[in-house]
This record gives sequence, structure tokens and C-alpha cells, in this order.
Amino acid sequence: MNCHRVASGGNMRIGIDLGGTKIEAIALGDDGSELLRRRIPTPAGDYDGTLKAIAGLVSSMEEKFGQRGSVGIGTPGAISPRTGLLRNSNSIVLNGRPLDRDLASILGRAVRIENDANCFALSEAVDGAARNASVVFGVIIGTGVGGGIVIDRRVISGRNRIAGEWGHNPLPWPRAEELPGPPCYCGKTGCIETFLSGPGLAREFRIRTGRNASANEISSAADAGDKDAIAVMETYEDRLARGLAHVINIVDPDTIVLGGGLSNIERLYQRVPALLQRYVFSDGVETPIVRAMHGDSSGVRGAAWLWPA
Repeated sequence: MNCHRVASGGNMRIGIDLGGTKIEAIALGDDGSELLRRRIPTPAGDYDGTLKAIAGLVSSMEEKFGQRGSVGIGTPGAISPRTGLLRNSNSIVLNGRPLDRDLASILGRAVRIENDANCFALSEAVDGAARNASVVFGVIIGTGVGGGIVIDRRVISGRNRIAGEWGHNPLPWPRAEELPGPPCYCGKTGCIETFLSGPGLAREFRIRTGRNASANEISSAADAGDKDAIAVMETYEDRLARGLAHVINIVDPDTIVLGGGLSNIERLYQRVPALLQRYVFSDGVETPIVRAMHGDSSGVRGAAWLWPA
């Protein structure tokens, strides 16, 4: 922590990362310095309990600093523009609920809610690995695959609130052996998520070798010279390059930032940029692919940054 008080006249931003197992809160000063961070378990299956838990975190932070703060919430899923209710959250107790309105009521102020991928991208665009970029595409590759678009430090949610959801597009330029592709929980087959998630990488390794291994174990085995692991990682890297090439062809971001568990695989930053040229519709590709600076903290920090200065 960089300080323990908010300067007189300053603005305190409170960010909440609402997950299925834990709720994390952070308070940021004007300059992005971390003032305070707290984490509590998420009340399992208890919507009203979740609202009260968030309110308790906000109240405790404001009492500590004697100042009211803005509140941003990051959570899986998004508020539907049609119904005003949360949808697509893996914390199913939140689905079908007017989460933003309920939180605004219990907190006595307006709140801003974005999905966790958008919060991740915003955090890295404001004061993270892409702080000097105007157009940022933030990628989460972990248990699932998500993405968010930030332009000039503003999240682009889109008309249907699905901007950046590249994980539920088909894998570009599929090979014959990749069709029709694995089934996805969304009801379709061959989604990018089914190939580029951690479970997708593990499944590819199991199909090729009959062995079970995690994504990190596969990467480590490749670094140690395991030929099967090397082949699987090279396939993964080519698929990641294809997926990101589609994003570059459409958005052409200044920087792509990787987060999530698989973003810690060092060889991705060495190999994927060189593969982009095969697929991007340009005579050269200068798009940097960088690792998130704030790591697992990006989601909660991005939630705080949903309120501009």
C-alpha cells in the first residue's frame, strides 16, 4: 500500500470484484495508489446476502477514510439492455436480477457495473501494461476465454453489451481436423474458448498423448524438450495467433494485453507475434502483445476505474 489516507479534496474510487467464491474490494486514490484492499467469502447462493456483503465492504472503507467514494463493480456476465437484468454470470444466483439497481438502492448512490474482462482491460489501459495506448484489447485466457475493448480509457460495451466477446466466435481459418470443433457451453461448437482455454489446451494434450496434464505442466514440459508437449504448444500458439489476427483485422488495437492463468506462459510472447503475419490482412504487424502488469488485481482495479476523474 502506498498510503493510508485520501488527500483533502481528493476522489476515492472503490472497486468491487464480485466472484463466485470471494468478493474483493479495493480503494484507490486519485493517482491510482492502492489505499486499502479487503476480501471476504461470497455468500453462497444468497443474493440478498451478497448485496449486504458488498455494502458492508464499501461502508468499512468509507468509515476508515472518512470519505464517500464512487463504486464500480466487476462481475462475470453483463446487464442486459433489453431487460435491465444480469445475464450470463457463472454465479447463477445473480442471473435475472437487477444487480445495478439493487446495489444503487442499498448504497444510496449510482454504481457502474461491467463484466470482469472489461474491468481487466480498463485497468491495464489506465495504469497498467497498456497505459500509453489509445486502443487496447484485453484478453483473458484461463478457465474460459474473454476479452474487453478500451478506447481512450473508456470501456466499449457495445449496443448489446457483448463487445470484446471474441471467445464465442468460431476459431478462424480452421483446419479439417479442427472441424466441427468441441462443444461449447454456449450451445455452439468450435468456439475459440474451446480451443484456447486452459481446459482446451489440456484436452488437446490428452487427445494427442493419452496423458492428463494442466496447461502449466504442458508448457513446462515443452520448455524441458518434451516433443509431444512442444507439438501441442505450437498448435496452441498458432490458434492463438489466428484468434488475435481476427481481432486485429477488425479493431486494430494499439496494444493487446494478456491476462488469466495462461498469460503466465512465457513462450506465448516470444512466438505468437511472429505468427500473426500469416493471418493479419496487412503487409506488416506491429501490434505488441504484452503481459498484464497488475495480474489478478486488474479486475478489481478496473472496477474502481469505471468512474473517471
